[in-house]
Amino acid sequence: MTRLHSALCGLLLIGAARADDWPMLGGRPDRNMVARESGLPAVWDTSDKAPKHVKWIAPLGRTTWGAPVVAGGRVFIGTDSDADTPTEQRGVLKCFAEADGKLLWSATHEKLKNPAEDDGSLGICSTPCVAADRVYYVSNRAELVCRDVADGRLVWLLDMREKLGVAPNQASSSSPLVVGDLVFVVTGHAADYKTGKVKNPAAPSFLAVHRQTGVVAWQDASPGAKILTGQWGSPGYGVVAGVPQVAFPGGDGWLYSFEPATGRLLWKFNGKAHEKPSADGEPATVFQFVAAPVFVGDRVYVAIGEPEAGTGPGALRCIDARQRGDVTATAEIWRVDGEQFSDSISMPVVHDGLVFAADAPGFVSCFDAATGARLWQADTKSNIWGSPLLVDGKLYVQGGEGNVLVLAAAREKKILATNMTMNDGGHGTPIAANGVLYLTGQKRLYAIAVGK
Repeated sequence: MTRLHSALCGLLLIGAARADDWPMLGGRPDRNMVARESGLPAVWDTSDKAPKHVKWIAPLGRTTWGAPVVAGGRVFIGTDSDADTPTEQRGVLKCFAEADGKLLWSATHEKLKNPAEDDGSLGICSTPCVAADRVYYVSNRAELVCRDVADGRLVWLLDMREKLGVAPNQASSSSPLVVGDLVFVVTGHAADYKTGKVKNPAAPSFLAVHRQTGVVAWQDASPGAKILTGQWGSPGYGVVAGVPQVAFPGGDGWLYSFEPATGRLLWKFNGKAHEKPSADGEPATVFQFVAAPVFVGDRVYVAIGEPEAGTGPGALRCIDARQRGDVTATAEIWRVDGEQFSDSISMPVVHDGLVFAADAPGFVSCFDAATGARLWQADTKSNIWGSPLLVDGKLYVQGGEGNVLVLAAAREKKILATNMTMNDGGHGTPIAANGVLYLTGQKRLYAIAVGK
């Protein structure tokens, strides 16, 4: 173990109150959606007439796209203004009490005024990250924000548009990653949604910021002018062969991995190498890495796709993260694409020699982690933008219509239950913490627990 690794691990998310908290996207820096829980229900009912296993339900805004996080007895989630708010729609971060869903505080961010810098009508799409007594997120205005978890007090704010020249496309949605003293984030720099051109190729796409002060530690603009549309992904972290690395999904379809402390590039991988360019030499698709890369051992698992780009042949990859340089031709251990796997913006889940992955058209597949051989496939019958969650031998997958499919996390397909949880839909990512399953609709957050 290197000294750097020891230091980072020693500082990693210091102050987390309980081992079974879920303080960031994926629960841990490796982004592998496996929860350390047991006894969660496979069947529930959130209706007013016959509620079953419902601990509490909390109102959100009009639309919600990010996932909740749980730390220190509090639940944090990004959303937008309440439906009955008389003012214009805004980005909102809400903090609830974990025990009963009571709203403790909220923080709002106004919409951008310049149509050329459109932040859409999506509110805060970033899943927050909690470290010690601070919560970090990216606002709808492309601001990296640090607040006090107790009362929402602003500690610092880095306006990535004003300070770094970042120009998002429709939404800023990266989920910050805190490791040691640094916060890592994809800035959201993008191609102009009208012209398709990147106005400022020198603006950073990947950023490391000192978490106490908000001062930039290092930045990288590798995608440059080759960003296809936007950059909505989030970084992942792992220690491979004793070497820490942080990997960023680029809007050019490449995955970039850096030395966390310095920003030195370790390796890069072209996720579009399997695509055949069109006749005019342009990329065959605008698919890119949107979901965070998942680190397991010395491998990285990642899918490629693009929100609202339509469905088509995507790819799920297993990459050897020990190599250096441009590893496109050498590091791919296996790939599933074509008719086997469509486009995806979901993080895969890796556990016990199996990989569970969802694609945008709504299929969940189980693959052998060593070979990539598909073992089974299940149809949720609705689109999937969120990521599956594995808990105690069960796989929870939420569809865009508010349905949640529960499957056995095993080599043979077995559907345990189908729940229609939300009457307001939602492309949510389920999470679990401290004996509770959390499900996100567009307008409500549901806390599900046995015995409630």
